[in-house]
Amino acid sequence: MTPEELKACYTSASVCAEKLRLPLRSRVWKGQAGEFLGAGTGSSLDFQDHRSYVPGDDPRHINWQAYARTGHYSMKLYREEVRPVVDLVVDVSESHFFEPAKARRSAQLFYFLAESASRAGAALRIYLVVGPEMRPIPMEEVRTHRWLETASGLRSGDPAAPPDLSAIPFRANAFRVLLSDLLFPGDPHHLIRLLGQRHGSPVLLAPFTTAEANPEWQGNYEFVEAELHTRHPHRIEPAILKRYLKTYANHFALWKNAARRYNAPLARVPATGDLEAALHHEALSSGALESTS
Repeated sequence: MTPEELKACYTSASVCAEKLRLPLRSRVWKGQAGEFLGAGTGSSLDFQDHRSYVPGDDPRHINWQAYARTGHYSMKLYREEVRPVVDLVVDVSESHFFEPAKARRSAQLFYFLAESASRAGAALRIYLVVGPEMRPIPMEEVRTHRWLETASGLRSGDPAAPPDLSAIPFRANAFRVLLSDLLFPGDPHHLIRLLGQRHGSPVLLAPFTTAEANPEWQGNYEFVEAELHTRHPHRIEPAILKRYLKTYANHFALWKNAARRYNAPLARVPATGDLEAALHHEALSSGALESTS
């Protein structure tokens, strides 16, 4: 994709982020200061309770009016304000960029997720993955549209292998988002368990095209393997197409069943139409996203 195409993807993602967002407000957070309500006590303006004064307490929170009435020190407690923690994992294997429509949607979703977390004031970490390769990137690479160059340098190993999340230093209690088309072999339970380790909250967004989900193949074709760029001539008979469609449907049925088992919202996102309409396809109903209104 060209820098101009990436900038256009960022623009559409930013517009969409004004209407939809990650469901970060549905969680009770613990951690750094921010604007979300936390589980502990802190110094926000949201009054929570009183308790007796203990030596060493901050005198700024002494209830002086109560002291004037009773002669006893008591403390005003306020709800802690915290920053949500988001670990964003982006599968940048070739299958996401093989077709122009899917490449555009994958880039839009990446920008949308990063922008949504940024607007929420989240402590965001971004990891690009291709098979066994992984690399963290700063937000600056997203804003300057250089992340795709970094992604290209990760495709030196086995690009057809499932993404290996075991090396990612996931933070405890983080909201963990995986952006991937999920078109790789392997046990979905294992991957979702990794996303949920250390009390993580997994969410999965999977871009797809009509050409892969419901192809109309008939006759002779030369198929190009998206990851390895190898060519394979085939003649597609109705029985072969039927078998492909059944296998494809079973593959995503396994993913959805695993996602439900681990309470991980999974939303498939079509590559056609504008981004907001595509996210309404499953992302809102599954709980992967929520409306800002």
